[in-house]
Parts: sequence; structure tokens; C-alpha cells
Amino acid sequence: MVRKGAAVLKLIVGFGNPGEKFANNRQNIGFKVIDIIGNNENIDVRIKKKKSVIGRGKILGTDVVLLKPQTFVNLIGESVLYIASFLRINVRDIICIVEDSSLKLGDMRVDYLFSSVEHAGIESMTRALKSERFAKIRVGIGTPPKGVTMEDYLLQDFTDDENLILIDVLNKTEKVVNMLITTSIEEVQEKYNPEGAVKIKKRKVKAVHIDHRKKR
Repeated sequence: MVRKGAAVLKLIVGFGNPGEKFANNRQNIGFKVIDIIGNNENIDVRIKKKKSVIGRGKILGTDVVLLKPQTFVNLIGESVLYIASFLRINVRDIICIVEDSSLKLGDMRVDYLFSSVEHAGIESMTRALKSERFAKIRVGIGTPPKGVTMEDYLLQDFTDDENLILIDVLNKTEKVVNMLITTSIEEVQEKYNPEGAVKIKKRKVKAVHIDHRKKR
């Protein structure tokens, strides 16, 4: 739990698998975004912690930790929980960047409490943190062509044609991260989600009149 009055510390988690052979895989687009942010903000992401590689610095005046989990994607929650607990980071101050094969390359969605995508890494984080109250930036990577399994597709490198637009995708994602650091998630959703911010309906509680007069 974060101390009252303590400075806010944001944890930005890029999804991906460790190892050079996975570096340009579609599933490692989260790692690529972390690398772009680290380079542009002069944050060196090389500090080794348990199952993690992190870098600390500031973005737009806010203290941040950039995290590249060193577990594989389906166990990402172990790494996130350790760093969040060690640095006493609130779940609501965590932003994750995840690939989404239901969106074409260049498309993006920002989720918070509710997400229409099923992803082993997000499920791992939710279980570990015992909460889903963290921001999820879903970055489109395109859908597998006919005859290619999802597992094989995620572990394929981006094609030469995809690499031509990939830098624009990474820069766009960096802008979303920066906006999430400084503004409410609803504002970010209104800007980047075609459907806007998710409208959460509040449960209506029926008023019950109690007659306190004593019956004689």
C-alpha cells in the first residue's frame, strides 16, 4: 500500500519474451515500446531485479519505472507483482502495453476495468495483483493468415513491409503512455478509442421507506 502523501510512481510494463531470438517478434511489441520510451526519455532499462529488467526516471515530471519482465508472457504477473510490491506502486498506477491480434497494425485501444481481449499475460497480471484496475494499451499486430496458428504468428518477426510503419506505431503508443501519465484514462479513451470511454453504469439502489413509528 502506498503511503498517504507519497509521490506518485508509475509502472510501465511492456509485454514480451526475453532473449534476442524473440526481439522482433510480434508478441514483443511491448518491449519495443519500452525501448523507444527509454531512448527518448534517457532512461536506461538495464537494472536487473528478480525476474525483471527495469529503468527508473521521469516522464513529464512524473517518476516512472519502465519494466521488461524476464519471465515469458504467460507468467508476467510474477514480475509485475514483485516490482510493484518492492517499490510500493498502486495497481491504479500501472500501465501495460500488450499486443492485440484482433486489431490491424497501427490500430490501438485503451482499456481499464473491462477488456474485450483475452490474453494470458493480462490474466497473469490480474491474478498476481488480485485486481484488474490497471491501464491496458492494446497495440494491433494484425491477424494470422489462413493456415498459420496464433502461437506461430505471435512468434514470427514483423515483415519488411510491417517494419516500414512500425516506428509510427511505436511513437503513437509512446504518446498514449505519456497521456496516461498526465491525464485521466477516460480522456485517453475518448481520444484514442473509436467508441470513446467506456460508460460504467452505476447500480441503482431502490429506496426503502422505513416507518419508525411504534405500533400500538
